[in-house]
Amino acid sequence: MEHTGIVFNNRVTDNDSINIINYRNFYNGGGVAIGDINNDGLADVFFTANQGSNKLFLNKGDWHFEDISLQAGFTDKQQFSTGVVMADINSDGWLDIFVCNAGSLNNAGLRSNQLFINNHDLSFTESAAKYGLNDSGYTTQVSFFDYDLDGDLDCFKIDNSPVPVNSLGYPHQRDIPAEKWKVADSLKGGGDHLYRNDNGFFTEVTQTAGIHGSLMSFGLGVTVGDINGDHYPDIFVSNDFFEKDYLYINQKDGTFKDKMEECLQHNSYASMGADLGDINNDGLPEIFTTDMLPADDYRLKTTLRFDNIDFYRLRSENGFYHQFLQNTLQLNNGDGSFMDIANFSGVNASEWSWGALMFDADNDGLSDIYVCNGIYRDLTNQDFLDFEADGIKSKMIATGKKNITELVDKIPSIAVPNKMFRNNGDLRFTDIGVSWGFNENSFSNGAAYGDLDNDGDLDLVVNNVNEPALIFRNRSREINKHHFIGITLKGKKGNDFAIGARIIVYAGDKILTREIIPSRGFQSSVDYKQVIGLGATGQPDSLQIIWPDLSVTKQSHPPVDQFLVFDQSAANSSLPAFQALIPKPLFAEQSQPFDKHVDDGYTDFYRERAIPEMLSHEGPKAAVADVNGDGLEDIYIGGTIARPGQLYLQDADGRFWKKKKSDLDKYTGFVDGAVLFFDCDGDKDPDLLICSSGNVALPGSRELQSRLFINDGKGDFTLKPNAFPLNKDNIGVAAAYDFDGDGDPDLFMGGRSVSGVYGLTPLSHIYVNDGKGQFTDMPAEKIKGIADAGMVTGAQWADMDGDNRKELVLAGEWMAPRIFKYQDGGFTALSTNLENMYGWWQTLAVADLDNDGRQDLVLGNFGENFYLHPDQDHPVKMWLSDFDENGQIDKVMTRTVDGKDKPVFMKNETESELPVLKKQNLHHSVYAKKSVQEIFTEEQMKNTIVKQVNYSSSCIAYNQGNGQFLVQKLPVRLQLSSVKSVFPSDINGDGYIDLVSGGNEYGFQPQFGRLDADFGSVMINDGKGAFSLVSQYASGLDLHGQVRDIVKFHRKEKDYFLFLMNNEFPVLYELNKDFDFKANH
Repeated sequence: MEHTGIVFNNRVTDNDSINIINYRNFYNGGGVAIGDINNDGLADVFFTANQGSNKLFLNKGDWHFEDISLQAGFTDKQQFSTGVVMADINSDGWLDIFVCNAGSLNNAGLRSNQLFINNHDLSFTESAAKYGLNDSGYTTQVSFFDYDLDGDLDCFKIDNSPVPVNSLGYPHQRDIPAEKWKVADSLKGGGDHLYRNDNGFFTEVTQTAGIHGSLMSFGLGVTVGDINGDHYPDIFVSNDFFEKDYLYINQKDGTFKDKMEECLQHNSYASMGADLGDINNDGLPEIFTTDMLPADDYRLKTTLRFDNIDFYRLRSENGFYHQFLQNTLQLNNGDGSFMDIANFSGVNASEWSWGALMFDADNDGLSDIYVCNGIYRDLTNQDFLDFEADGIKSKMIATGKKNITELVDKIPSIAVPNKMFRNNGDLRFTDIGVSWGFNENSFSNGAAYGDLDNDGDLDLVVNNVNEPALIFRNRSREINKHHFIGITLKGKKGNDFAIGARIIVYAGDKILTREIIPSRGFQSSVDYKQVIGLGATGQPDSLQIIWPDLSVTKQSHPPVDQFLVFDQSAANSSLPAFQALIPKPLFAEQSQPFDKHVDDGYTDFYRERAIPEMLSHEGPKAAVADVNGDGLEDIYIGGTIARPGQLYLQDADGRFWKKKKSDLDKYTGFVDGAVLFFDCDGDKDPDLLICSSGNVALPGSRELQSRLFINDGKGDFTLKPNAFPLNKDNIGVAAAYDFDGDGDPDLFMGGRSVSGVYGLTPLSHIYVNDGKGQFTDMPAEKIKGIADAGMVTGAQWADMDGDNRKELVLAGEWMAPRIFKYQDGGFTALSTNLENMYGWWQTLAVADLDNDGRQDLVLGNFGENFYLHPDQDHPVKMWLSDFDENGQIDKVMTRTVDGKDKPVFMKNETESELPVLKKQNLHHSVYAKKSVQEIFTEEQMKNTIVKQVNYSSSCIAYNQGNGQFLVQKLPVRLQLSSVKSVFPSDINGDGYIDLVSGGNEYGFQPQFGRLDADFGSVMINDGKGAFSLVSQYASGLDLHGQVRDIVKFHRKEKDYFLFLMNNEFPVLYELNKDFDFKANH
């Protein structure tokens, strides 16, 4: 870097007055601003320093920069500077420089923010007080933009509260202004702040504008943009520690509403940097935030400790929302909602990360992601915390000496590389940093991009702690020859650099969007000059600029590979009036009379600490039948101990009424699993089977007894005692079919789990009907492979081989799909090419989807947007054995790391399952290196049961005959969460089977996050088995929660779909038969 003339090192040194012990943001580092301060067409660079001098480097061209800091007025200082922004504050056409300050604990004056006004002669005059911007909080960053569209720049500021984290935790304090908190005056510099520009002076309007101004805000990142498409700027703030992030939606009346919880399903835990950018070229901005999750398994296990379920619930149930320790990439759905796809995209883990920048690094027309990594001291090093920290603190107390240096020097200091994630164009990213030159280990914080050499690609500048700053020259134009359009905007007086303007380039099927917002990432400000990569596209169709005053400039076929200048005064058009996209969606939500499902609140992790998921929250399930012979379909919805199941009868007006005074009401105290209407006794009316489920009751207990209720033909049900011999297992699914051809339906009941021993194979059953509803358990030797099939979640009887007899098809967790044929008095497993597809299968549906006369399989899985990413070469495994010889089965879950089976859980969680391991794995660094084969001896591993998962995608298996299936993944949208239920049905009346699905799963360990990116899906069949997804807004489905079942029923000549939600009310939708499918999918 020195050959460029840029010599800068943000050196920080712990001392007695300020250090990482008494100021927790001591290693947060500095920022970078890029902009043309002298209007010569070359982008200049500014660095902030924490304990040294801030520096300004003038771009002289040809990669030569001159340090003009002293002559520019940036002399030696005492301030602890953090963020920086270049913006034209006084509207004279020249960029000014705003510097944020924090750090000083005892001198508020040293925390005063600074505004350096450009004198047009390479010098600046500090003028913050003159403009009302000399606030003395603990400021991280500011963003200048016109929030009220009155033509001038306003200011939004984020502070990082200095109050000790453990002294907070009350969400009702979120809107108490910092100055009203009962803490020392030196600690009152926190909260978010909004300043309105009133004729050149900035007036604080925080409270009246709806901004959270309290000491609960730990702001680290702020990014601004039109998030909801109404042409008004919105604000996203990423908060550190337990406080949730904020998403301030502009109400267009000078106020904002924090709609984070309405729009996002969850956010990062310790949110750091943030940026907005469109990753899929649909014209909608996504939100990216960084966190502290390492991608490296060793670093993960030596530097982190995940919250347990109690801490997670304490936060989420007390106003701090759902937060998980990972980066998030929030995909914009265009309807105000977002879904985090970071795990799917491959950007969920990067390290202890700061700067987050979304920009097109290789000019291929897709926004890539750059992440700054590193903390100068590994403050969360688990071995230091366990073995060093307390001892040194005790020594300090005993001696009365605050030997900060001794304490700090014991904390490891490990530099790590930054990350560059290349956008692959399919919502996935590839970590390409090393091959693109980002392989240097560092402690990086702020970063900014800009075209420093005007060659048509974006260069990168990075500010490091205790290391020289990094300058990356982008050579992508030389290598890949991608085309670009360079654009500079000239705004009107008051907003001379057109902050908030939106540039849209239409190139083929791409919509390339850029928004002029300089403050991005972490404590940094990017260049105003836009470089829009076009890839191999030679000529864009058109270009459109939406200016801050909503005037529009349009240009057809703009020239490429050159820089263009557009002036707002020459705008030649205006925005068209808004038109609703869809007057009537496919599904319309209806009011519904059904009770809310209420779970019993059992927590599986209390009994089994080192298991991935809870199995006690899998209801409700429902069944539909005409139970009273009136020609109307009725519904039974399964229940829990807290709220038993109910039978709802439909009347002639289409209303549903609870069945009163029924035998169904007498037998409570169960958690209903599978529910099934079938005629068990041949009297032509549907009887009701209710299987007991849940992971609470022990095997063989009364609470797991399946119940069979006999229908008298009028909808009155009577329990048939002892219908099943000794059936007291956790049953998740049931399916009826006369497999032996004697004229009465027999039953399969699928075991879901063995209570208290996650992963152990439960018993499944085939019950033979005597024709009167009395069932006999088929002997184990007759149902080989069925009794011990696995943790079954899906079961269907279907003719899979075309012999007009139905086979039994099974799917479940830690197992492959299986097909069993009845012949010669017993069942035999058919050989298929699905036998090695071990999944966490969540559901199973059967239908002829490609109209070839063969039954195909729809298999719902946990998807590709999960913490774990198993495949054939990297299976996730569960190892079960009595490793410590205490008479109980232990479980160890592993994933494949560098060819080894490494434990998934951290040291503490594994030891909570197996305390005996603590002695031989005293240090986290020792445990982190070991595979399961190195943790246990050969003798201990001898009788181990090993299960695996090597396939995560939800898919369709098209039946090709002879046991062969063509497996195709369901659309990407359905891979972003689990698929818990699929209902095959001809939705559009063309005679072909379409698919309606729902999913999500919240019951994982906090380490794994949760699957919440499904709002319900509709897939339309083209008649050949190819499915197209109806867009979210066109489908009308808006399911927020955990779908557990889907049933269809008829009411007054209309079709309705009922979605059964865990711990929520069911959601009822009417199918719109007049929907225009050709226009909307």
